[in-house]
Amino acid sequence: MQLKPIVSTPAEAEASVITDTEAGALARATVNLFRAWELTDAEACTLLGGMSPRTWARWKDGAIGRIDRDLRMRMAHLMGIHKGLRYLFREPARGYGWLRRPNAAFGGLSALDLMLRGEISDLSAMREWIDAERGAW
Repeated sequence: MQLKPIVSTPAEAEASVITDTEAGALARATVNLFRAWELTDAEACTLLGGMSPRTWARWKDGAIGRIDRDLRMRMAHLMGIHKGLRYLFREPARGYGWLRRPNAAFGGLSALDLMLRGEISDLSAMREWIDAERGAW
């Protein structure tokens, strides 16, 4: 069986890269999202791959520095999770609250508990789970 590449041409590969401008916008959106989710600074730093508290404090003040590939992908997954929750819950507060509620599908843990394990794969898995729940492709 031959696997089909996800990106088949150099132009498609370039188009799928998150640019510096987009990464800055993602960072600002992530700060706002974490405020809405009412995350602690420690939770925010963990979700962002072990970001230092000092860097997180600068982000909250609007000083966004260089953003590496891993961090760009983490933020993209977080935005995908947010988008999925907005589709699942008409009222944003319900979606925000769902993150912290114990869930039988997760063995009694909350979605946030799972995401706070700190691995990018945890964010990816949560995004896939939410997309499957909402019936996305």
